[in-house]
Amino acid sequence: MPLRLRFRQLWNAANLTTPLGLVLALAAGCRVQRGPDGLILAFGYRWAFPDGGAFTVGNMVLFRPHTAPTARLLEHESRHATQYAWCLGLPFLVLYFTAAGWSLLRTGDPASRNPFERQAGLVTGGYRERPVRWPRRR
Repeated sequence: MPLRLRFRQLWNAANLTTPLGLVLALAAGCRVQRGPDGLILAFGYRWAFPDGGAFTVGNMVLFRPHTAPTARLLEHESRHATQYAWCLGLPFLVLYFTAAGWSLLRTGDPASRNPFERQAGLVTGGYRERPVRWPRRR
C-alpha cells in the first residue's frame, strides 16, 4: 500500500473516525472485511440514515444490501476517507452536513453543490448534478 494511504489509514484510526465507523457497522449487523487501499468494507447496512447506497466513516465504507462495491464507487468513497483525514476526523461530519444543507437549499439535492461530493466525484458516487435554483439570476 502506498505510504499516503497507509498514513490515511493510521490517521483515521487515531482521529477515531474509523473506530466510529466500525462500531456503527457492528451495531447495524454488517459483515466486515478488508478492502483495497486500506479501506474496510461493511456489507448489509439497513438503517434508514444516512440515505444512499454507500457511505464512509473514516476508512470504513458501509454498503446497503443492494449496492455493489464497484471500482468507481470505491474510488469515490476512498476520496471521502481522505477528506476525513484532511478535516482531522470528526469535524468532517459537521462540515459535510453543513455543505449538504447548503446544497439542498440551493438545488434541492444534498450532493449537487456539496464541495465534498463534488471533489469525490458526483458521477462516481452515483449522483446526478442538479441545477442551482437559488439564488436566481435575473
